[in-house]
Amino acid sequence: MKQGLFTITENTALTRDMYKLVLAGDTSDITAPGQFVNIKLNGFFLRRPISVCDSEPGKLTLLYKVVGRGTEAMAEMKTGETLDILTGLGNGYDVTKAGDRPLLIGGGAGVPPMYLLARKLIAQGKHVTVIMGFNTAAEVYYKDEFEKIGATVFVTTADGTQGIKGFVTAAMSEVGDCTYIYTCGPEPMLKAVYNASGVSGEYSFEERMGCGFGACMGCSCKTKYGNKRICRDGPVLTKEEIIW
Repeated sequence: MKQGLFTITENTALTRDMYKLVLAGDTSDITAPGQFVNIKLNGFFLRRPISVCDSEPGKLTLLYKVVGRGTEAMAEMKTGETLDILTGLGNGYDVTKAGDRPLLIGGGAGVPPMYLLARKLIAQGKHVTVIMGFNTAAEVYYKDEFEKIGATVFVTTADGTQGIKGFVTAAMSEVGDCTYIYTCGPEPMLKAVYNASGVSGEYSFEERMGCGFGACMGCSCKTKYGNKRICRDGPVLTKEEIIW
């Protein structure tokens, strides 16, 4: 974990409530796709945990959804403003387990961490397929960005206004065989993917966090191998250790 000041270089809307935040700063502590950062906002007691969408030396990209007063304040921030950010939080995904044909599944606000993961896997020569799940076409974002880096993309919408009608599991049969599954999204989606999958995988869980680095124990959960803290021992858990 490292604390640093980051300067906003871009903060733009992708959809009605999804924003892209690009920052300049020290990204050296971000070592794996699926990690998150914790952002300090003036006037708010708790930091806001946000998944890393992309990371390069000196450049951090976050995609965040406006869901409350904290993220509303973030959406109003301008280029040139600075943010106090903790980086390198969480365990992230293990790319060595992917096999040749990994399947990446993101639902709603769970899509962003799939981007850096896809980019890393494609750089290793893997054949990456991405399933993106949304409620309606107006919520779809980052499809083109995934395709530009070489991923095969399936979009599902609950109302059928774009792509395959239904939830992400509706697209899993379209994909065919895969060697490993990486996924992030709301818990009902994760459970549905778990039940529909025939291979191992890694599941990133969303939990309310206090500190973000394991001190407060507020995000603990039970696994087959004992209690784990989602912020420090997770947010990524293997399929074989999950207790629903």
